[in-house]
Amino acid sequence: MNINKQLIKEFAIKESQVTSTVKLIDEGNTIPFIARYRKEMTGGLSDEVLRDLYDRLTYLRNLESRKEEVIRLIDEQGKLSEELRKDILEAKVLQKVEDLYRPFKTKRRTRATAAKEKGLEPLAELILEQKTIDGTLEDLASPFINEKLEVNTVEDALNGAKDIIAEVVSDNPDYREYIRKANKKSGVIKSEAADKEEKTVYEMYYEFAEGVDKIANHRILALNRGEKEKKIKVRLVSPDDSVIEYLKKQVIRNKNTITNTLLGEAIEDSYKRLISPSIEREIRSILTERAEEEAIKVFGKNTKPLLLMAPVKDVRVLAIDPSYRTGCKIAILDETGKLLDYTTIYPNEPQNKVEESKKIIKELINKYDIDVIPIGNGTASRETELIVADTIKNMDKDVYYTIVSEAGASVYSASKLATEEYPDINVSIRGAISIGRRLQDPLAELVKIDPKSIGVGQYQHDLNQGKLGETLKNVVEDCVNTVGVDLSTATPSLLKYVSGISSSVAKNIVKYREENGKFKDRKELAKVKRLGNKAFEQCAGFLRISNGTNPLDNTAVHPESYKTTMELIDKLGYTTEDIRNGKLRNIETKISEYFIEKESSIENQIKSLADELNTGVPTLKDIIEELKKPGRDPREEMPKPIFRSDVLKMEDLKLDMIMTGTVRNVVDFGAFIDIGVKQDGLVHVSELSDKFVKNATDFVSVGDEVDVKIIGLDIERGKISLSIKQV
Repeated sequence: MNINKQLIKEFAIKESQVTSTVKLIDEGNTIPFIARYRKEMTGGLSDEVLRDLYDRLTYLRNLESRKEEVIRLIDEQGKLSEELRKDILEAKVLQKVEDLYRPFKTKRRTRATAAKEKGLEPLAELILEQKTIDGTLEDLASPFINEKLEVNTVEDALNGAKDIIAEVVSDNPDYREYIRKANKKSGVIKSEAADKEEKTVYEMYYEFAEGVDKIANHRILALNRGEKEKKIKVRLVSPDDSVIEYLKKQVIRNKNTITNTLLGEAIEDSYKRLISPSIEREIRSILTERAEEEAIKVFGKNTKPLLLMAPVKDVRVLAIDPSYRTGCKIAILDETGKLLDYTTIYPNEPQNKVEESKKIIKELINKYDIDVIPIGNGTASRETELIVADTIKNMDKDVYYTIVSEAGASVYSASKLATEEYPDINVSIRGAISIGRRLQDPLAELVKIDPKSIGVGQYQHDLNQGKLGETLKNVVEDCVNTVGVDLSTATPSLLKYVSGISSSVAKNIVKYREENGKFKDRKELAKVKRLGNKAFEQCAGFLRISNGTNPLDNTAVHPESYKTTMELIDKLGYTTEDIRNGKLRNIETKISEYFIEKESSIENQIKSLADELNTGVPTLKDIIEELKKPGRDPREEMPKPIFRSDVLKMEDLKLDMIMTGTVRNVVDFGAFIDIGVKQDGLVHVSELSDKFVKNATDFVSVGDEVDVKIIGLDIERGKISLSIKQV
């Protein structure tokens, strides 16, 4: 297989794009670096496409490697024909290669291998030849009776031969492929209760049946979990009769031979004992893999906007980690996230020290000039919210509160990293610190937590943890490099996600900063231990230095383009100080003035400039965007948190009310929206849009601010049904 040609076909992109991208990957360049700084070579492929291409490249290379190994293993047995070699080399998927290898694979001891040891393989071959024979089956089998080998009767000989034939039929790759396709088309997944009397969350699956070709991914994951918890039994109902009929047509060529009935029995045994259980495992595995891949994609799509939520800068916060018995932990943070004070209040059950708690909150607000109160959305969140809302009503200054996801805060609190950051602070207080910092800088705080614990997506603990971890690591990496990292304040937990920087190098950067003071120039990175030339090339453009010696160090312009950038500035009559002072916001006007005698569009002008500067158009466009807003944070364009000063109860809600809420999670069947009451409401996929909704993530993202209409209320069960399309 020509892998590059296959990638060109699958991704519908140019040969030059594939060739260049594969070369860049093989040279050790990271996906964020390639996506940002090698656009001319890739034709501007996005980081998402580049990662998909990288994954597919890895699969196809593994496929080719496996083909070579299988050919070698069969050849060593002296059984490799040219036709078989051709079939293996032409295989497009790994499953086909494994099917072709199956007859030659060393198996654990089976009934067929036992029969072969008894010398019955020639009898099986005679039966499979299906020649018209004079005489009886007894005449055919008698020569193979051998008491020493425990073949004592004709029946023993024929049964052994049938076992060998059953395995031959089972190992046929064409038969398996047909049966697999038949099950994908006509198979049915059925489930039933392990105990019909027991009340569980799986009751909708107590009597459930859906076609393999129609079953939704979230149902597959739910069935798997219910089966694992032994609440339901799941099985594949196959089109057995039509499959057995197909096998008999394929195997039985002479209907007049005395072995006809015997062959039919061997085929049925092969299907029921060997093929059917194996195919059921395969189909269940294929469905699970498909469902997991989709769930992992959803998890990644949900995680990205969560990480890229707009930071709330320059505010002092009183962060609350709510609880009942153990009290609500409070952490006071200044504008930079530095811990100023902490305490615990007990406004909820069982202590109910409401007035005392209000008094403490008021005193802290006044003492530290608090602007915002982020409240974790876990246990006792809404009860605590009521108290906070009532407290800030009567304040002399404007103070607002907002609800912040606390998913993973407890994981961080007890982590080694949290212990290193706050060795003298109680574990419970660290959770409140994390909640406060998530408001001030979501990305910097959330990278400290295992992405699986961030709390978006579905069935994350049931998924392939290796694949999930790798996908989420890539998402975090893309987010960190999209935003850029301030070298003056970045922690090792953030730096390790920067392109080209390992965990050990991240620690070395911080150590260098502690020993030598803040970085003044990107060139200083060369002095960091174990940060070589390749790592510098990969990471430099993603690291920011504010107030350094070179204003370009506070932009995403790569040092390799500094010379080009300075030539551009000089041509347009700007100075280095103009960059620092933000005077290039209208750089397009200067470009137009530069080409005053040539009437053309800005696009053509930029192309002409790129030719003059001997650089690519995509690179020049990126340079221009960076010069317009040096040090800009792309997250500023993302939705801001909703700040509130009063609270709603579920009893306050009415049908047809229009409310503004925040998307908290997106799953296969819809989106969960925080509308300011204790329970998140659900917008089912059918209520997301008037258009057909295949994937909810195509219409809403975590963190989006949306207007919703209440279309269903069940106060007793705490369920709220919402609609976006009816607003």
